[in-house]
Parts: sequence; C-alpha cells; structure tokens
Amino acid sequence: MNETKAPETPRKLGAKASRTRLSKLFDNRWAGLAGLLIALLVPFVNASDYMLSIMTSAAIFAMLASGLNIVVGYTGLLDLGYAAFFAVGAYTSGVLSTRFDLPLLATVPAVIVVTVIAGIIVGAPTLRLRSDYLAIVTLGFGEIIRITANNLPVTGGPSGIYGIPSLIDNQAAFYYITVAIVTVAIIGASRLGRSRLGRAMRFVREDEDAAEASGVHTYRVKLAAYIAGAVWGGLAGVLFAGQLSAISPNSFTFLQSALVLMAVVLGGMGSVPGVVLGAIIISLLPELLRGAADYRFFIFGVLLIIVMLVRPQGLWPARSKEALK
Repeated sequence: MNETKAPETPRKLGAKASRTRLSKLFDNRWAGLAGLLIALLVPFVNASDYMLSIMTSAAIFAMLASGLNIVVGYTGLLDLGYAAFFAVGAYTSGVLSTRFDLPLLATVPAVIVVTVIAGIIVGAPTLRLRSDYLAIVTLGFGEIIRITANNLPVTGGPSGIYGIPSLIDNQAAFYYITVAIVTVAIIGASRLGRSRLGRAMRFVREDEDAAEASGVHTYRVKLAAYIAGAVWGGLAGVLFAGQLSAISPNSFTFLQSALVLMAVVLGGMGSVPGVVLGAIIISLLPELLRGAADYRFFIFGVLLIIVMLVRPQGLWPARSKEALK
C-alpha cells in the first residue's frame, strides 16, 4: 500500500531554504579570503599598539586552535593539556635565542624537532587509551610541563625568560608576519583534513573499531595527528615568545588549554573556518567586554553558554559534501 507523502508546509520550506542559504554561505571559499582581507585591513583602521597587540594574540590563538582541531576535531582525541606543546615551543625558542644569541627564526627547526619528540614521548605510550583516560593523561602532561618549567634554572624558574628577540622590531610588521604564518598554518591544517591521512583520522573519530577492521592502522593515525598538533602548537609558541619578548609558566596553565578547546568546540569540531571563528571570538570577546570591569568574565561565560545552547554543533560546523547536495 503506497503512502502519500504529506506536503511540506511553507514554514518548513522556508526553514529548509534558510539552511540551504546558510550552508552555501558557510562553505563559500570566498569567506576565508574575506576574513584574511579584514585581518590585513585592520591596521589601516586602527594601528594603535593595543589594537595590534590583541589582534596578534588573536591570530596566534587561531593557530593554536587549528592545531588542536587536528587532534580533537579530526581524530576525536580529547586533549586537555595542549598548552604543554605551546610551552615547549615557546621555551625552546626562548632558551636558544637568549642563551646562544640566535635570531628567533633560527630556532624554528629546533622547535619542530623538540615538539615532534615531545609528541612521540607523550603519544606513543598513551594513545592506546581512549576517551576519559586519554584526557586525564594529557591533563597530567600539561601540568608536568608547567611545573618543570617552574622549577628548572634553564627556564628561569617562576620568573621565566626575558629578552627574547622579536622577528622584527616594528609591531605592525610583526602583526603582518604573524598573519602570514598563521594563514599558511590554517591552510596546511585544512589541506591535511582533505588528504588521505585526514580521511583516516575522521574514520578513526567516527568508529575506531570499524576503522581497525577496515585495515586502517589506528594507532599510527592517532600518533600522526598528535604529532601534527604538537608542531602547530610549538610554532604558535615561537610567535608568542616573539610577541611578548618574555615568557613564564603562568602563561601555560590548564586554563589556556581549556580556552583553546573551547574555541574548537564553539566554532565546530573538525571545521577549520569554524575553529578560526571560535578562536577569534574567545580571544577578542573578553577585550570587547573590558568596559564591564569585574563582570566581563561573568558576561563572557553567560554568552558562551547561550551560544552553545542555541548552536550545540558549533557556530560553523563541518559539513560533508553529501550533506550539501
């Protein structure tokens, strides 16, 4: 017996058309170029030291979020200690540049090597764990790195490292260099997500047992994702050290890891443009609410809760090609 399909109401049709238009907007390649253009034009509108400082911090934070997105968004590994790799990169560049009088750029190869080693040391024995167990281990790793930096003489102890050279003395030029590096990093993360390895990461995220049964070496895929995320975080640490010219253990607390994870979840896990948008909101919103004085973080938290209730999938969720047809 054939059942006739009930006609869609105008309200449903309007909602469907609205979702289609929204999907086309979200997946428009010009959106990324528009965001980059805005970032490039900001200094022409306001080139004060304060504005350049917060915009540089937002760009570095976006690079951090794109790196964590490889681990959490692509592969589904809950990492609560991502600030550890941020610290490893910053301290490696800081120690080498101040102790051996090296320019900051010359420390980048060493930072990549050290972060890869750190990713292997932490990831190799722990990535066989899943869900909450992995989260606890990564949280512990983040605290170990912070406490170690707080007690070693070579890292300056609680006082940290001062006198780190910048990439360039001009603050506006440093901002543009940061935007260029972060843009390359974001494009690299996006291309990685579309690669064969990126598809394997998503397969592991959706069903690790099924991926293993299909011939995917899930342990190697997870380790590759963890190492890639570590490198992204370490390079962001180099930019951070160059921006402030001083680093201390207080810059790499659990709160930093939580904020980066919040940016990934807020923007949409697995969505590169969404993660960048989430990072910009998380980094800039407290500054925009600075006029609220002591209440700004309360308002910040309430706004985040409202957004997550309204858009639990994220502001700019990842969409498959099939969902867009």
